[in-house]
This record gives sequence, C-alpha cells and structure tokens, in this order.
Amino acid sequence: MIMKHLWGERARFAGLLAGTAMAAALAAPVTAEEAPITIVINQSPWFPGFQAVVELYEETTGNTVELDVNPFAGSLEKQRTAVRTDESPFDLLIMNAGFFVEFYKGGFMDPLTDIDPEFKLSEDIYDFDESVCWDAAAEAVTCGGDGKLTAVPVNPNILIMHYRADLYEEKGLDIPKTWEELYANAEMFNDPPNMYGISQRGQRGAFDVTFDVFPYIWSHGGDIFKDQKAGDFTVTINSPETLAGMETYIKLSQDVGHPSTAGQTQTNVIQNMATGKAAHIMSVLAPGLFDDPNQSAVVGKVNYAATPGSADFPGATPLGHWLAGVPVNVPDERKTAALAFLTWFQTPEAQEAYARAGSAPVSRAVLEGPMSETEEFRWMKAMADAIPTAGLTFLIPESSQVLAVTELRLNEAIGGQMALKDALNTAAREIAEIMTNAGYDAPMLDDLK
Repeated sequence: MIMKHLWGERARFAGLLAGTAMAAALAAPVTAEEAPITIVINQSPWFPGFQAVVELYEETTGNTVELDVNPFAGSLEKQRTAVRTDESPFDLLIMNAGFFVEFYKGGFMDPLTDIDPEFKLSEDIYDFDESVCWDAAAEAVTCGGDGKLTAVPVNPNILIMHYRADLYEEKGLDIPKTWEELYANAEMFNDPPNMYGISQRGQRGAFDVTFDVFPYIWSHGGDIFKDQKAGDFTVTINSPETLAGMETYIKLSQDVGHPSTAGQTQTNVIQNMATGKAAHIMSVLAPGLFDDPNQSAVVGKVNYAATPGSADFPGATPLGHWLAGVPVNVPDERKTAALAFLTWFQTPEAQEAYARAGSAPVSRAVLEGPMSETEEFRWMKAMADAIPTAGLTFLIPESSQVLAVTELRLNEAIGGQMALKDALNTAAREIAEIMTNAGYDAPMLDDLK
C-alpha cells in the first residue's frame, strides 16, 4: 500500500529536536524545488525513525516524498517488478544486504555519479564493506578500480548483543567477550518460564535464522562459501568450523535458551527482552522500544555490546544493512530529486535527527560523537565497535535461492527435525547444485561424519 506520512507526528518529532543546534534552522520549510519522489521500503524496527526523518525532510525543503511500506518479502518483490517495467514507480529502492547484488549485477541501478558527477558519499558515512559501490565490468562489489558509487547506506541493521545491565550489576558480571563467557552468564539467569538466559531467532523466513547464526559460525571460522570476494565458491556450510559455530548456537538454545527457539521470530526475540523474559538477545537495535515505558518493562535496564567471539576467532556480525539506490528506469527529473534527498540524508543534522527518532545512523561522526556519551544513546558505542567487524553475507544474485536452503535446513537442525550434521551436509549438496546450475565452480567438502 502507499503510505502517506502521519503529519500529526510532527509535533512529537519537533520535541525530539528541541535543544539541538539544528532546531532553529529546521523550523520553517523552504520553497519546494524538486519533483515528488516515491520510496519503496520494508516495515522494520527502524522504519519509524526513517519515516520521521522523511517528514523532517519534507518540512525542511518543501519537497514531497511518499513511502510505499511493505513486509520484507513484499518490498523485495515490488522492487524486482519495478526495475523490469518500462518506468519504475519507485525513485529510490531501499535494498537489503542479502539481495542488493541482484540489482547491481542485473544492471538495474543507475550509478549515482552517472546521474550527477558531483555527487559523493560523505566522509562520515560508512561504506559497509564497500557495498555502496559496483564495478560492472568486473562484476564486483568494490570502490576501487572502476567501481562506481551506486547507493547510499540507510540503516546499519547489524546484530548487537543486548543484555540486562541491572542483572549484571547485581551479580558483578563482566560483559562477555566469548561465547563460553556468555553461556556462563546466561546460565545464572536462566529460570524458565520466568526468564530465559538467552532468546535467539530460529524461525525460517526470507533471511531470518540464517542472518542470526552468522555471528556464531564466523566467530568459529566457518561460512557458507569459502571466499566470495575472491571468487572462491567452495561450499563450506558443512565444514568443521561451521559445525562448531552451529553447535555453540544450539547449546545455548537447548541449555539456557527459549524452549521453542525454532519458532522464534525477530519480533518474538525483541519482545522477550522488552517484557523481561530474556537476559540476553542478539538483535538489530530497537533502543527506543526498550526505553519506552509504554512498550517495555525494562526501561533503563538494557545495555549493549558487540557480539562475542570464540577462543580462536574474534566476534563478527553480518551486515543486514539497507542501501538506497536509484533505478535506471526512472525519469531524469525524479533521479535528480532522489539525489537531493540522499544528499540531505547524509548531513550531520539529518543523521542526528535519525538517531533522536530512534534509529541507528550510518554516520561515524554521530555514533562516535557527544550523543554516544549520554544514557539515552548508550547503544552508540556498541554500534561503533561492531561496524568494523561487520561483513557482507552474499555477493551473488542467487542469494535468495541459497537462502531458501539455509533457512529450511538450519531451522530443521535447531528444531530437532534433522541431526545437525545431516542438515549441514544436505544444505551443502543443495547449495552446490544451485551454484553449479548457475555456472559457478562450486566444489563441495567431504560430508561431516
């Protein structure tokens, strides 16, 4: 559906800006100069912050933006359809990290510097493992060589450890740096059904359980492929290292986790923390929810840290970030208007407003700035610590096919429908077949015994 902005929210958002240096500058709109644009976007925990910033853009500039808001899968399908029509109804696609290469490689996105040679990514904005750039000749995600700026990050959307700081203080516990330390801490608080030591997302979806197991498998040296950036598509989902990561996930789930982890969605996990039923979660950030007395029973009690690692590998988080790009099949006037919004969105003022509206900014200047020293924005330090460890999950347009396999087999392993080794071996064979049929050299490892 097409979702017009909730103009009644302006008074609330103006309050968020009160006391900031930009309040006066943003007080009155100027004459509209750009064509109206439409942005297709998913409904997510960070969406309200983005919506508020879009409203601020409209107030500040007089320009008009419509948001077409959909569930995750629905937004992706609308984007796929839009880029294949004669004229896209959407001027900006908000693309997820799991699927953006599909749009890059298909030639569907117009390099932003082709629209305007003067357009650039602000030096304060993270490039998120160079995912903002595409080298069409080399078919590579890179800002080097002939890579061109093709998108602007919209939201980091990485996994952060959330923990009950009040309980940690009571027990005199240190923030866990390894999974073993996390297990020990979670065990202290595990008292089902009153509280679970940890709540983990395990439900099958479009990019759900797969996304949430990456910190476990990467921090044990595992992965789905050996080295996508180097073009090595050896299937390693059934490697001993990936097995070790999944064993850690399942041990936490079975011993100190939710009894129905295989059925837990992201919403379930966040609600378990918000209602005081989880001592730890690994989740994308929703700090505004946890400190909202209308939605949370743990106001002021949740703190944040980067995800743990193992004895042999540091912690790492997958990039589930979102990128804004302009389709090729959009009229020039609307392309220019889309760039005007992206230019404004990168400013320190917009990024600070984005944070004040409850979403994580994509600017290191904000994440590492004065706001990070305040209680309200205590999550910023964890985000700034974790972003350098964040990596891209898929660099292939076949990601949705691979995810259909991993979502099913990982969920079956977590739920006990398949033995873990059998699930990983089965996934390896199915992924190798997908990749081979698509023309990749995708050798397999020997089966786990």
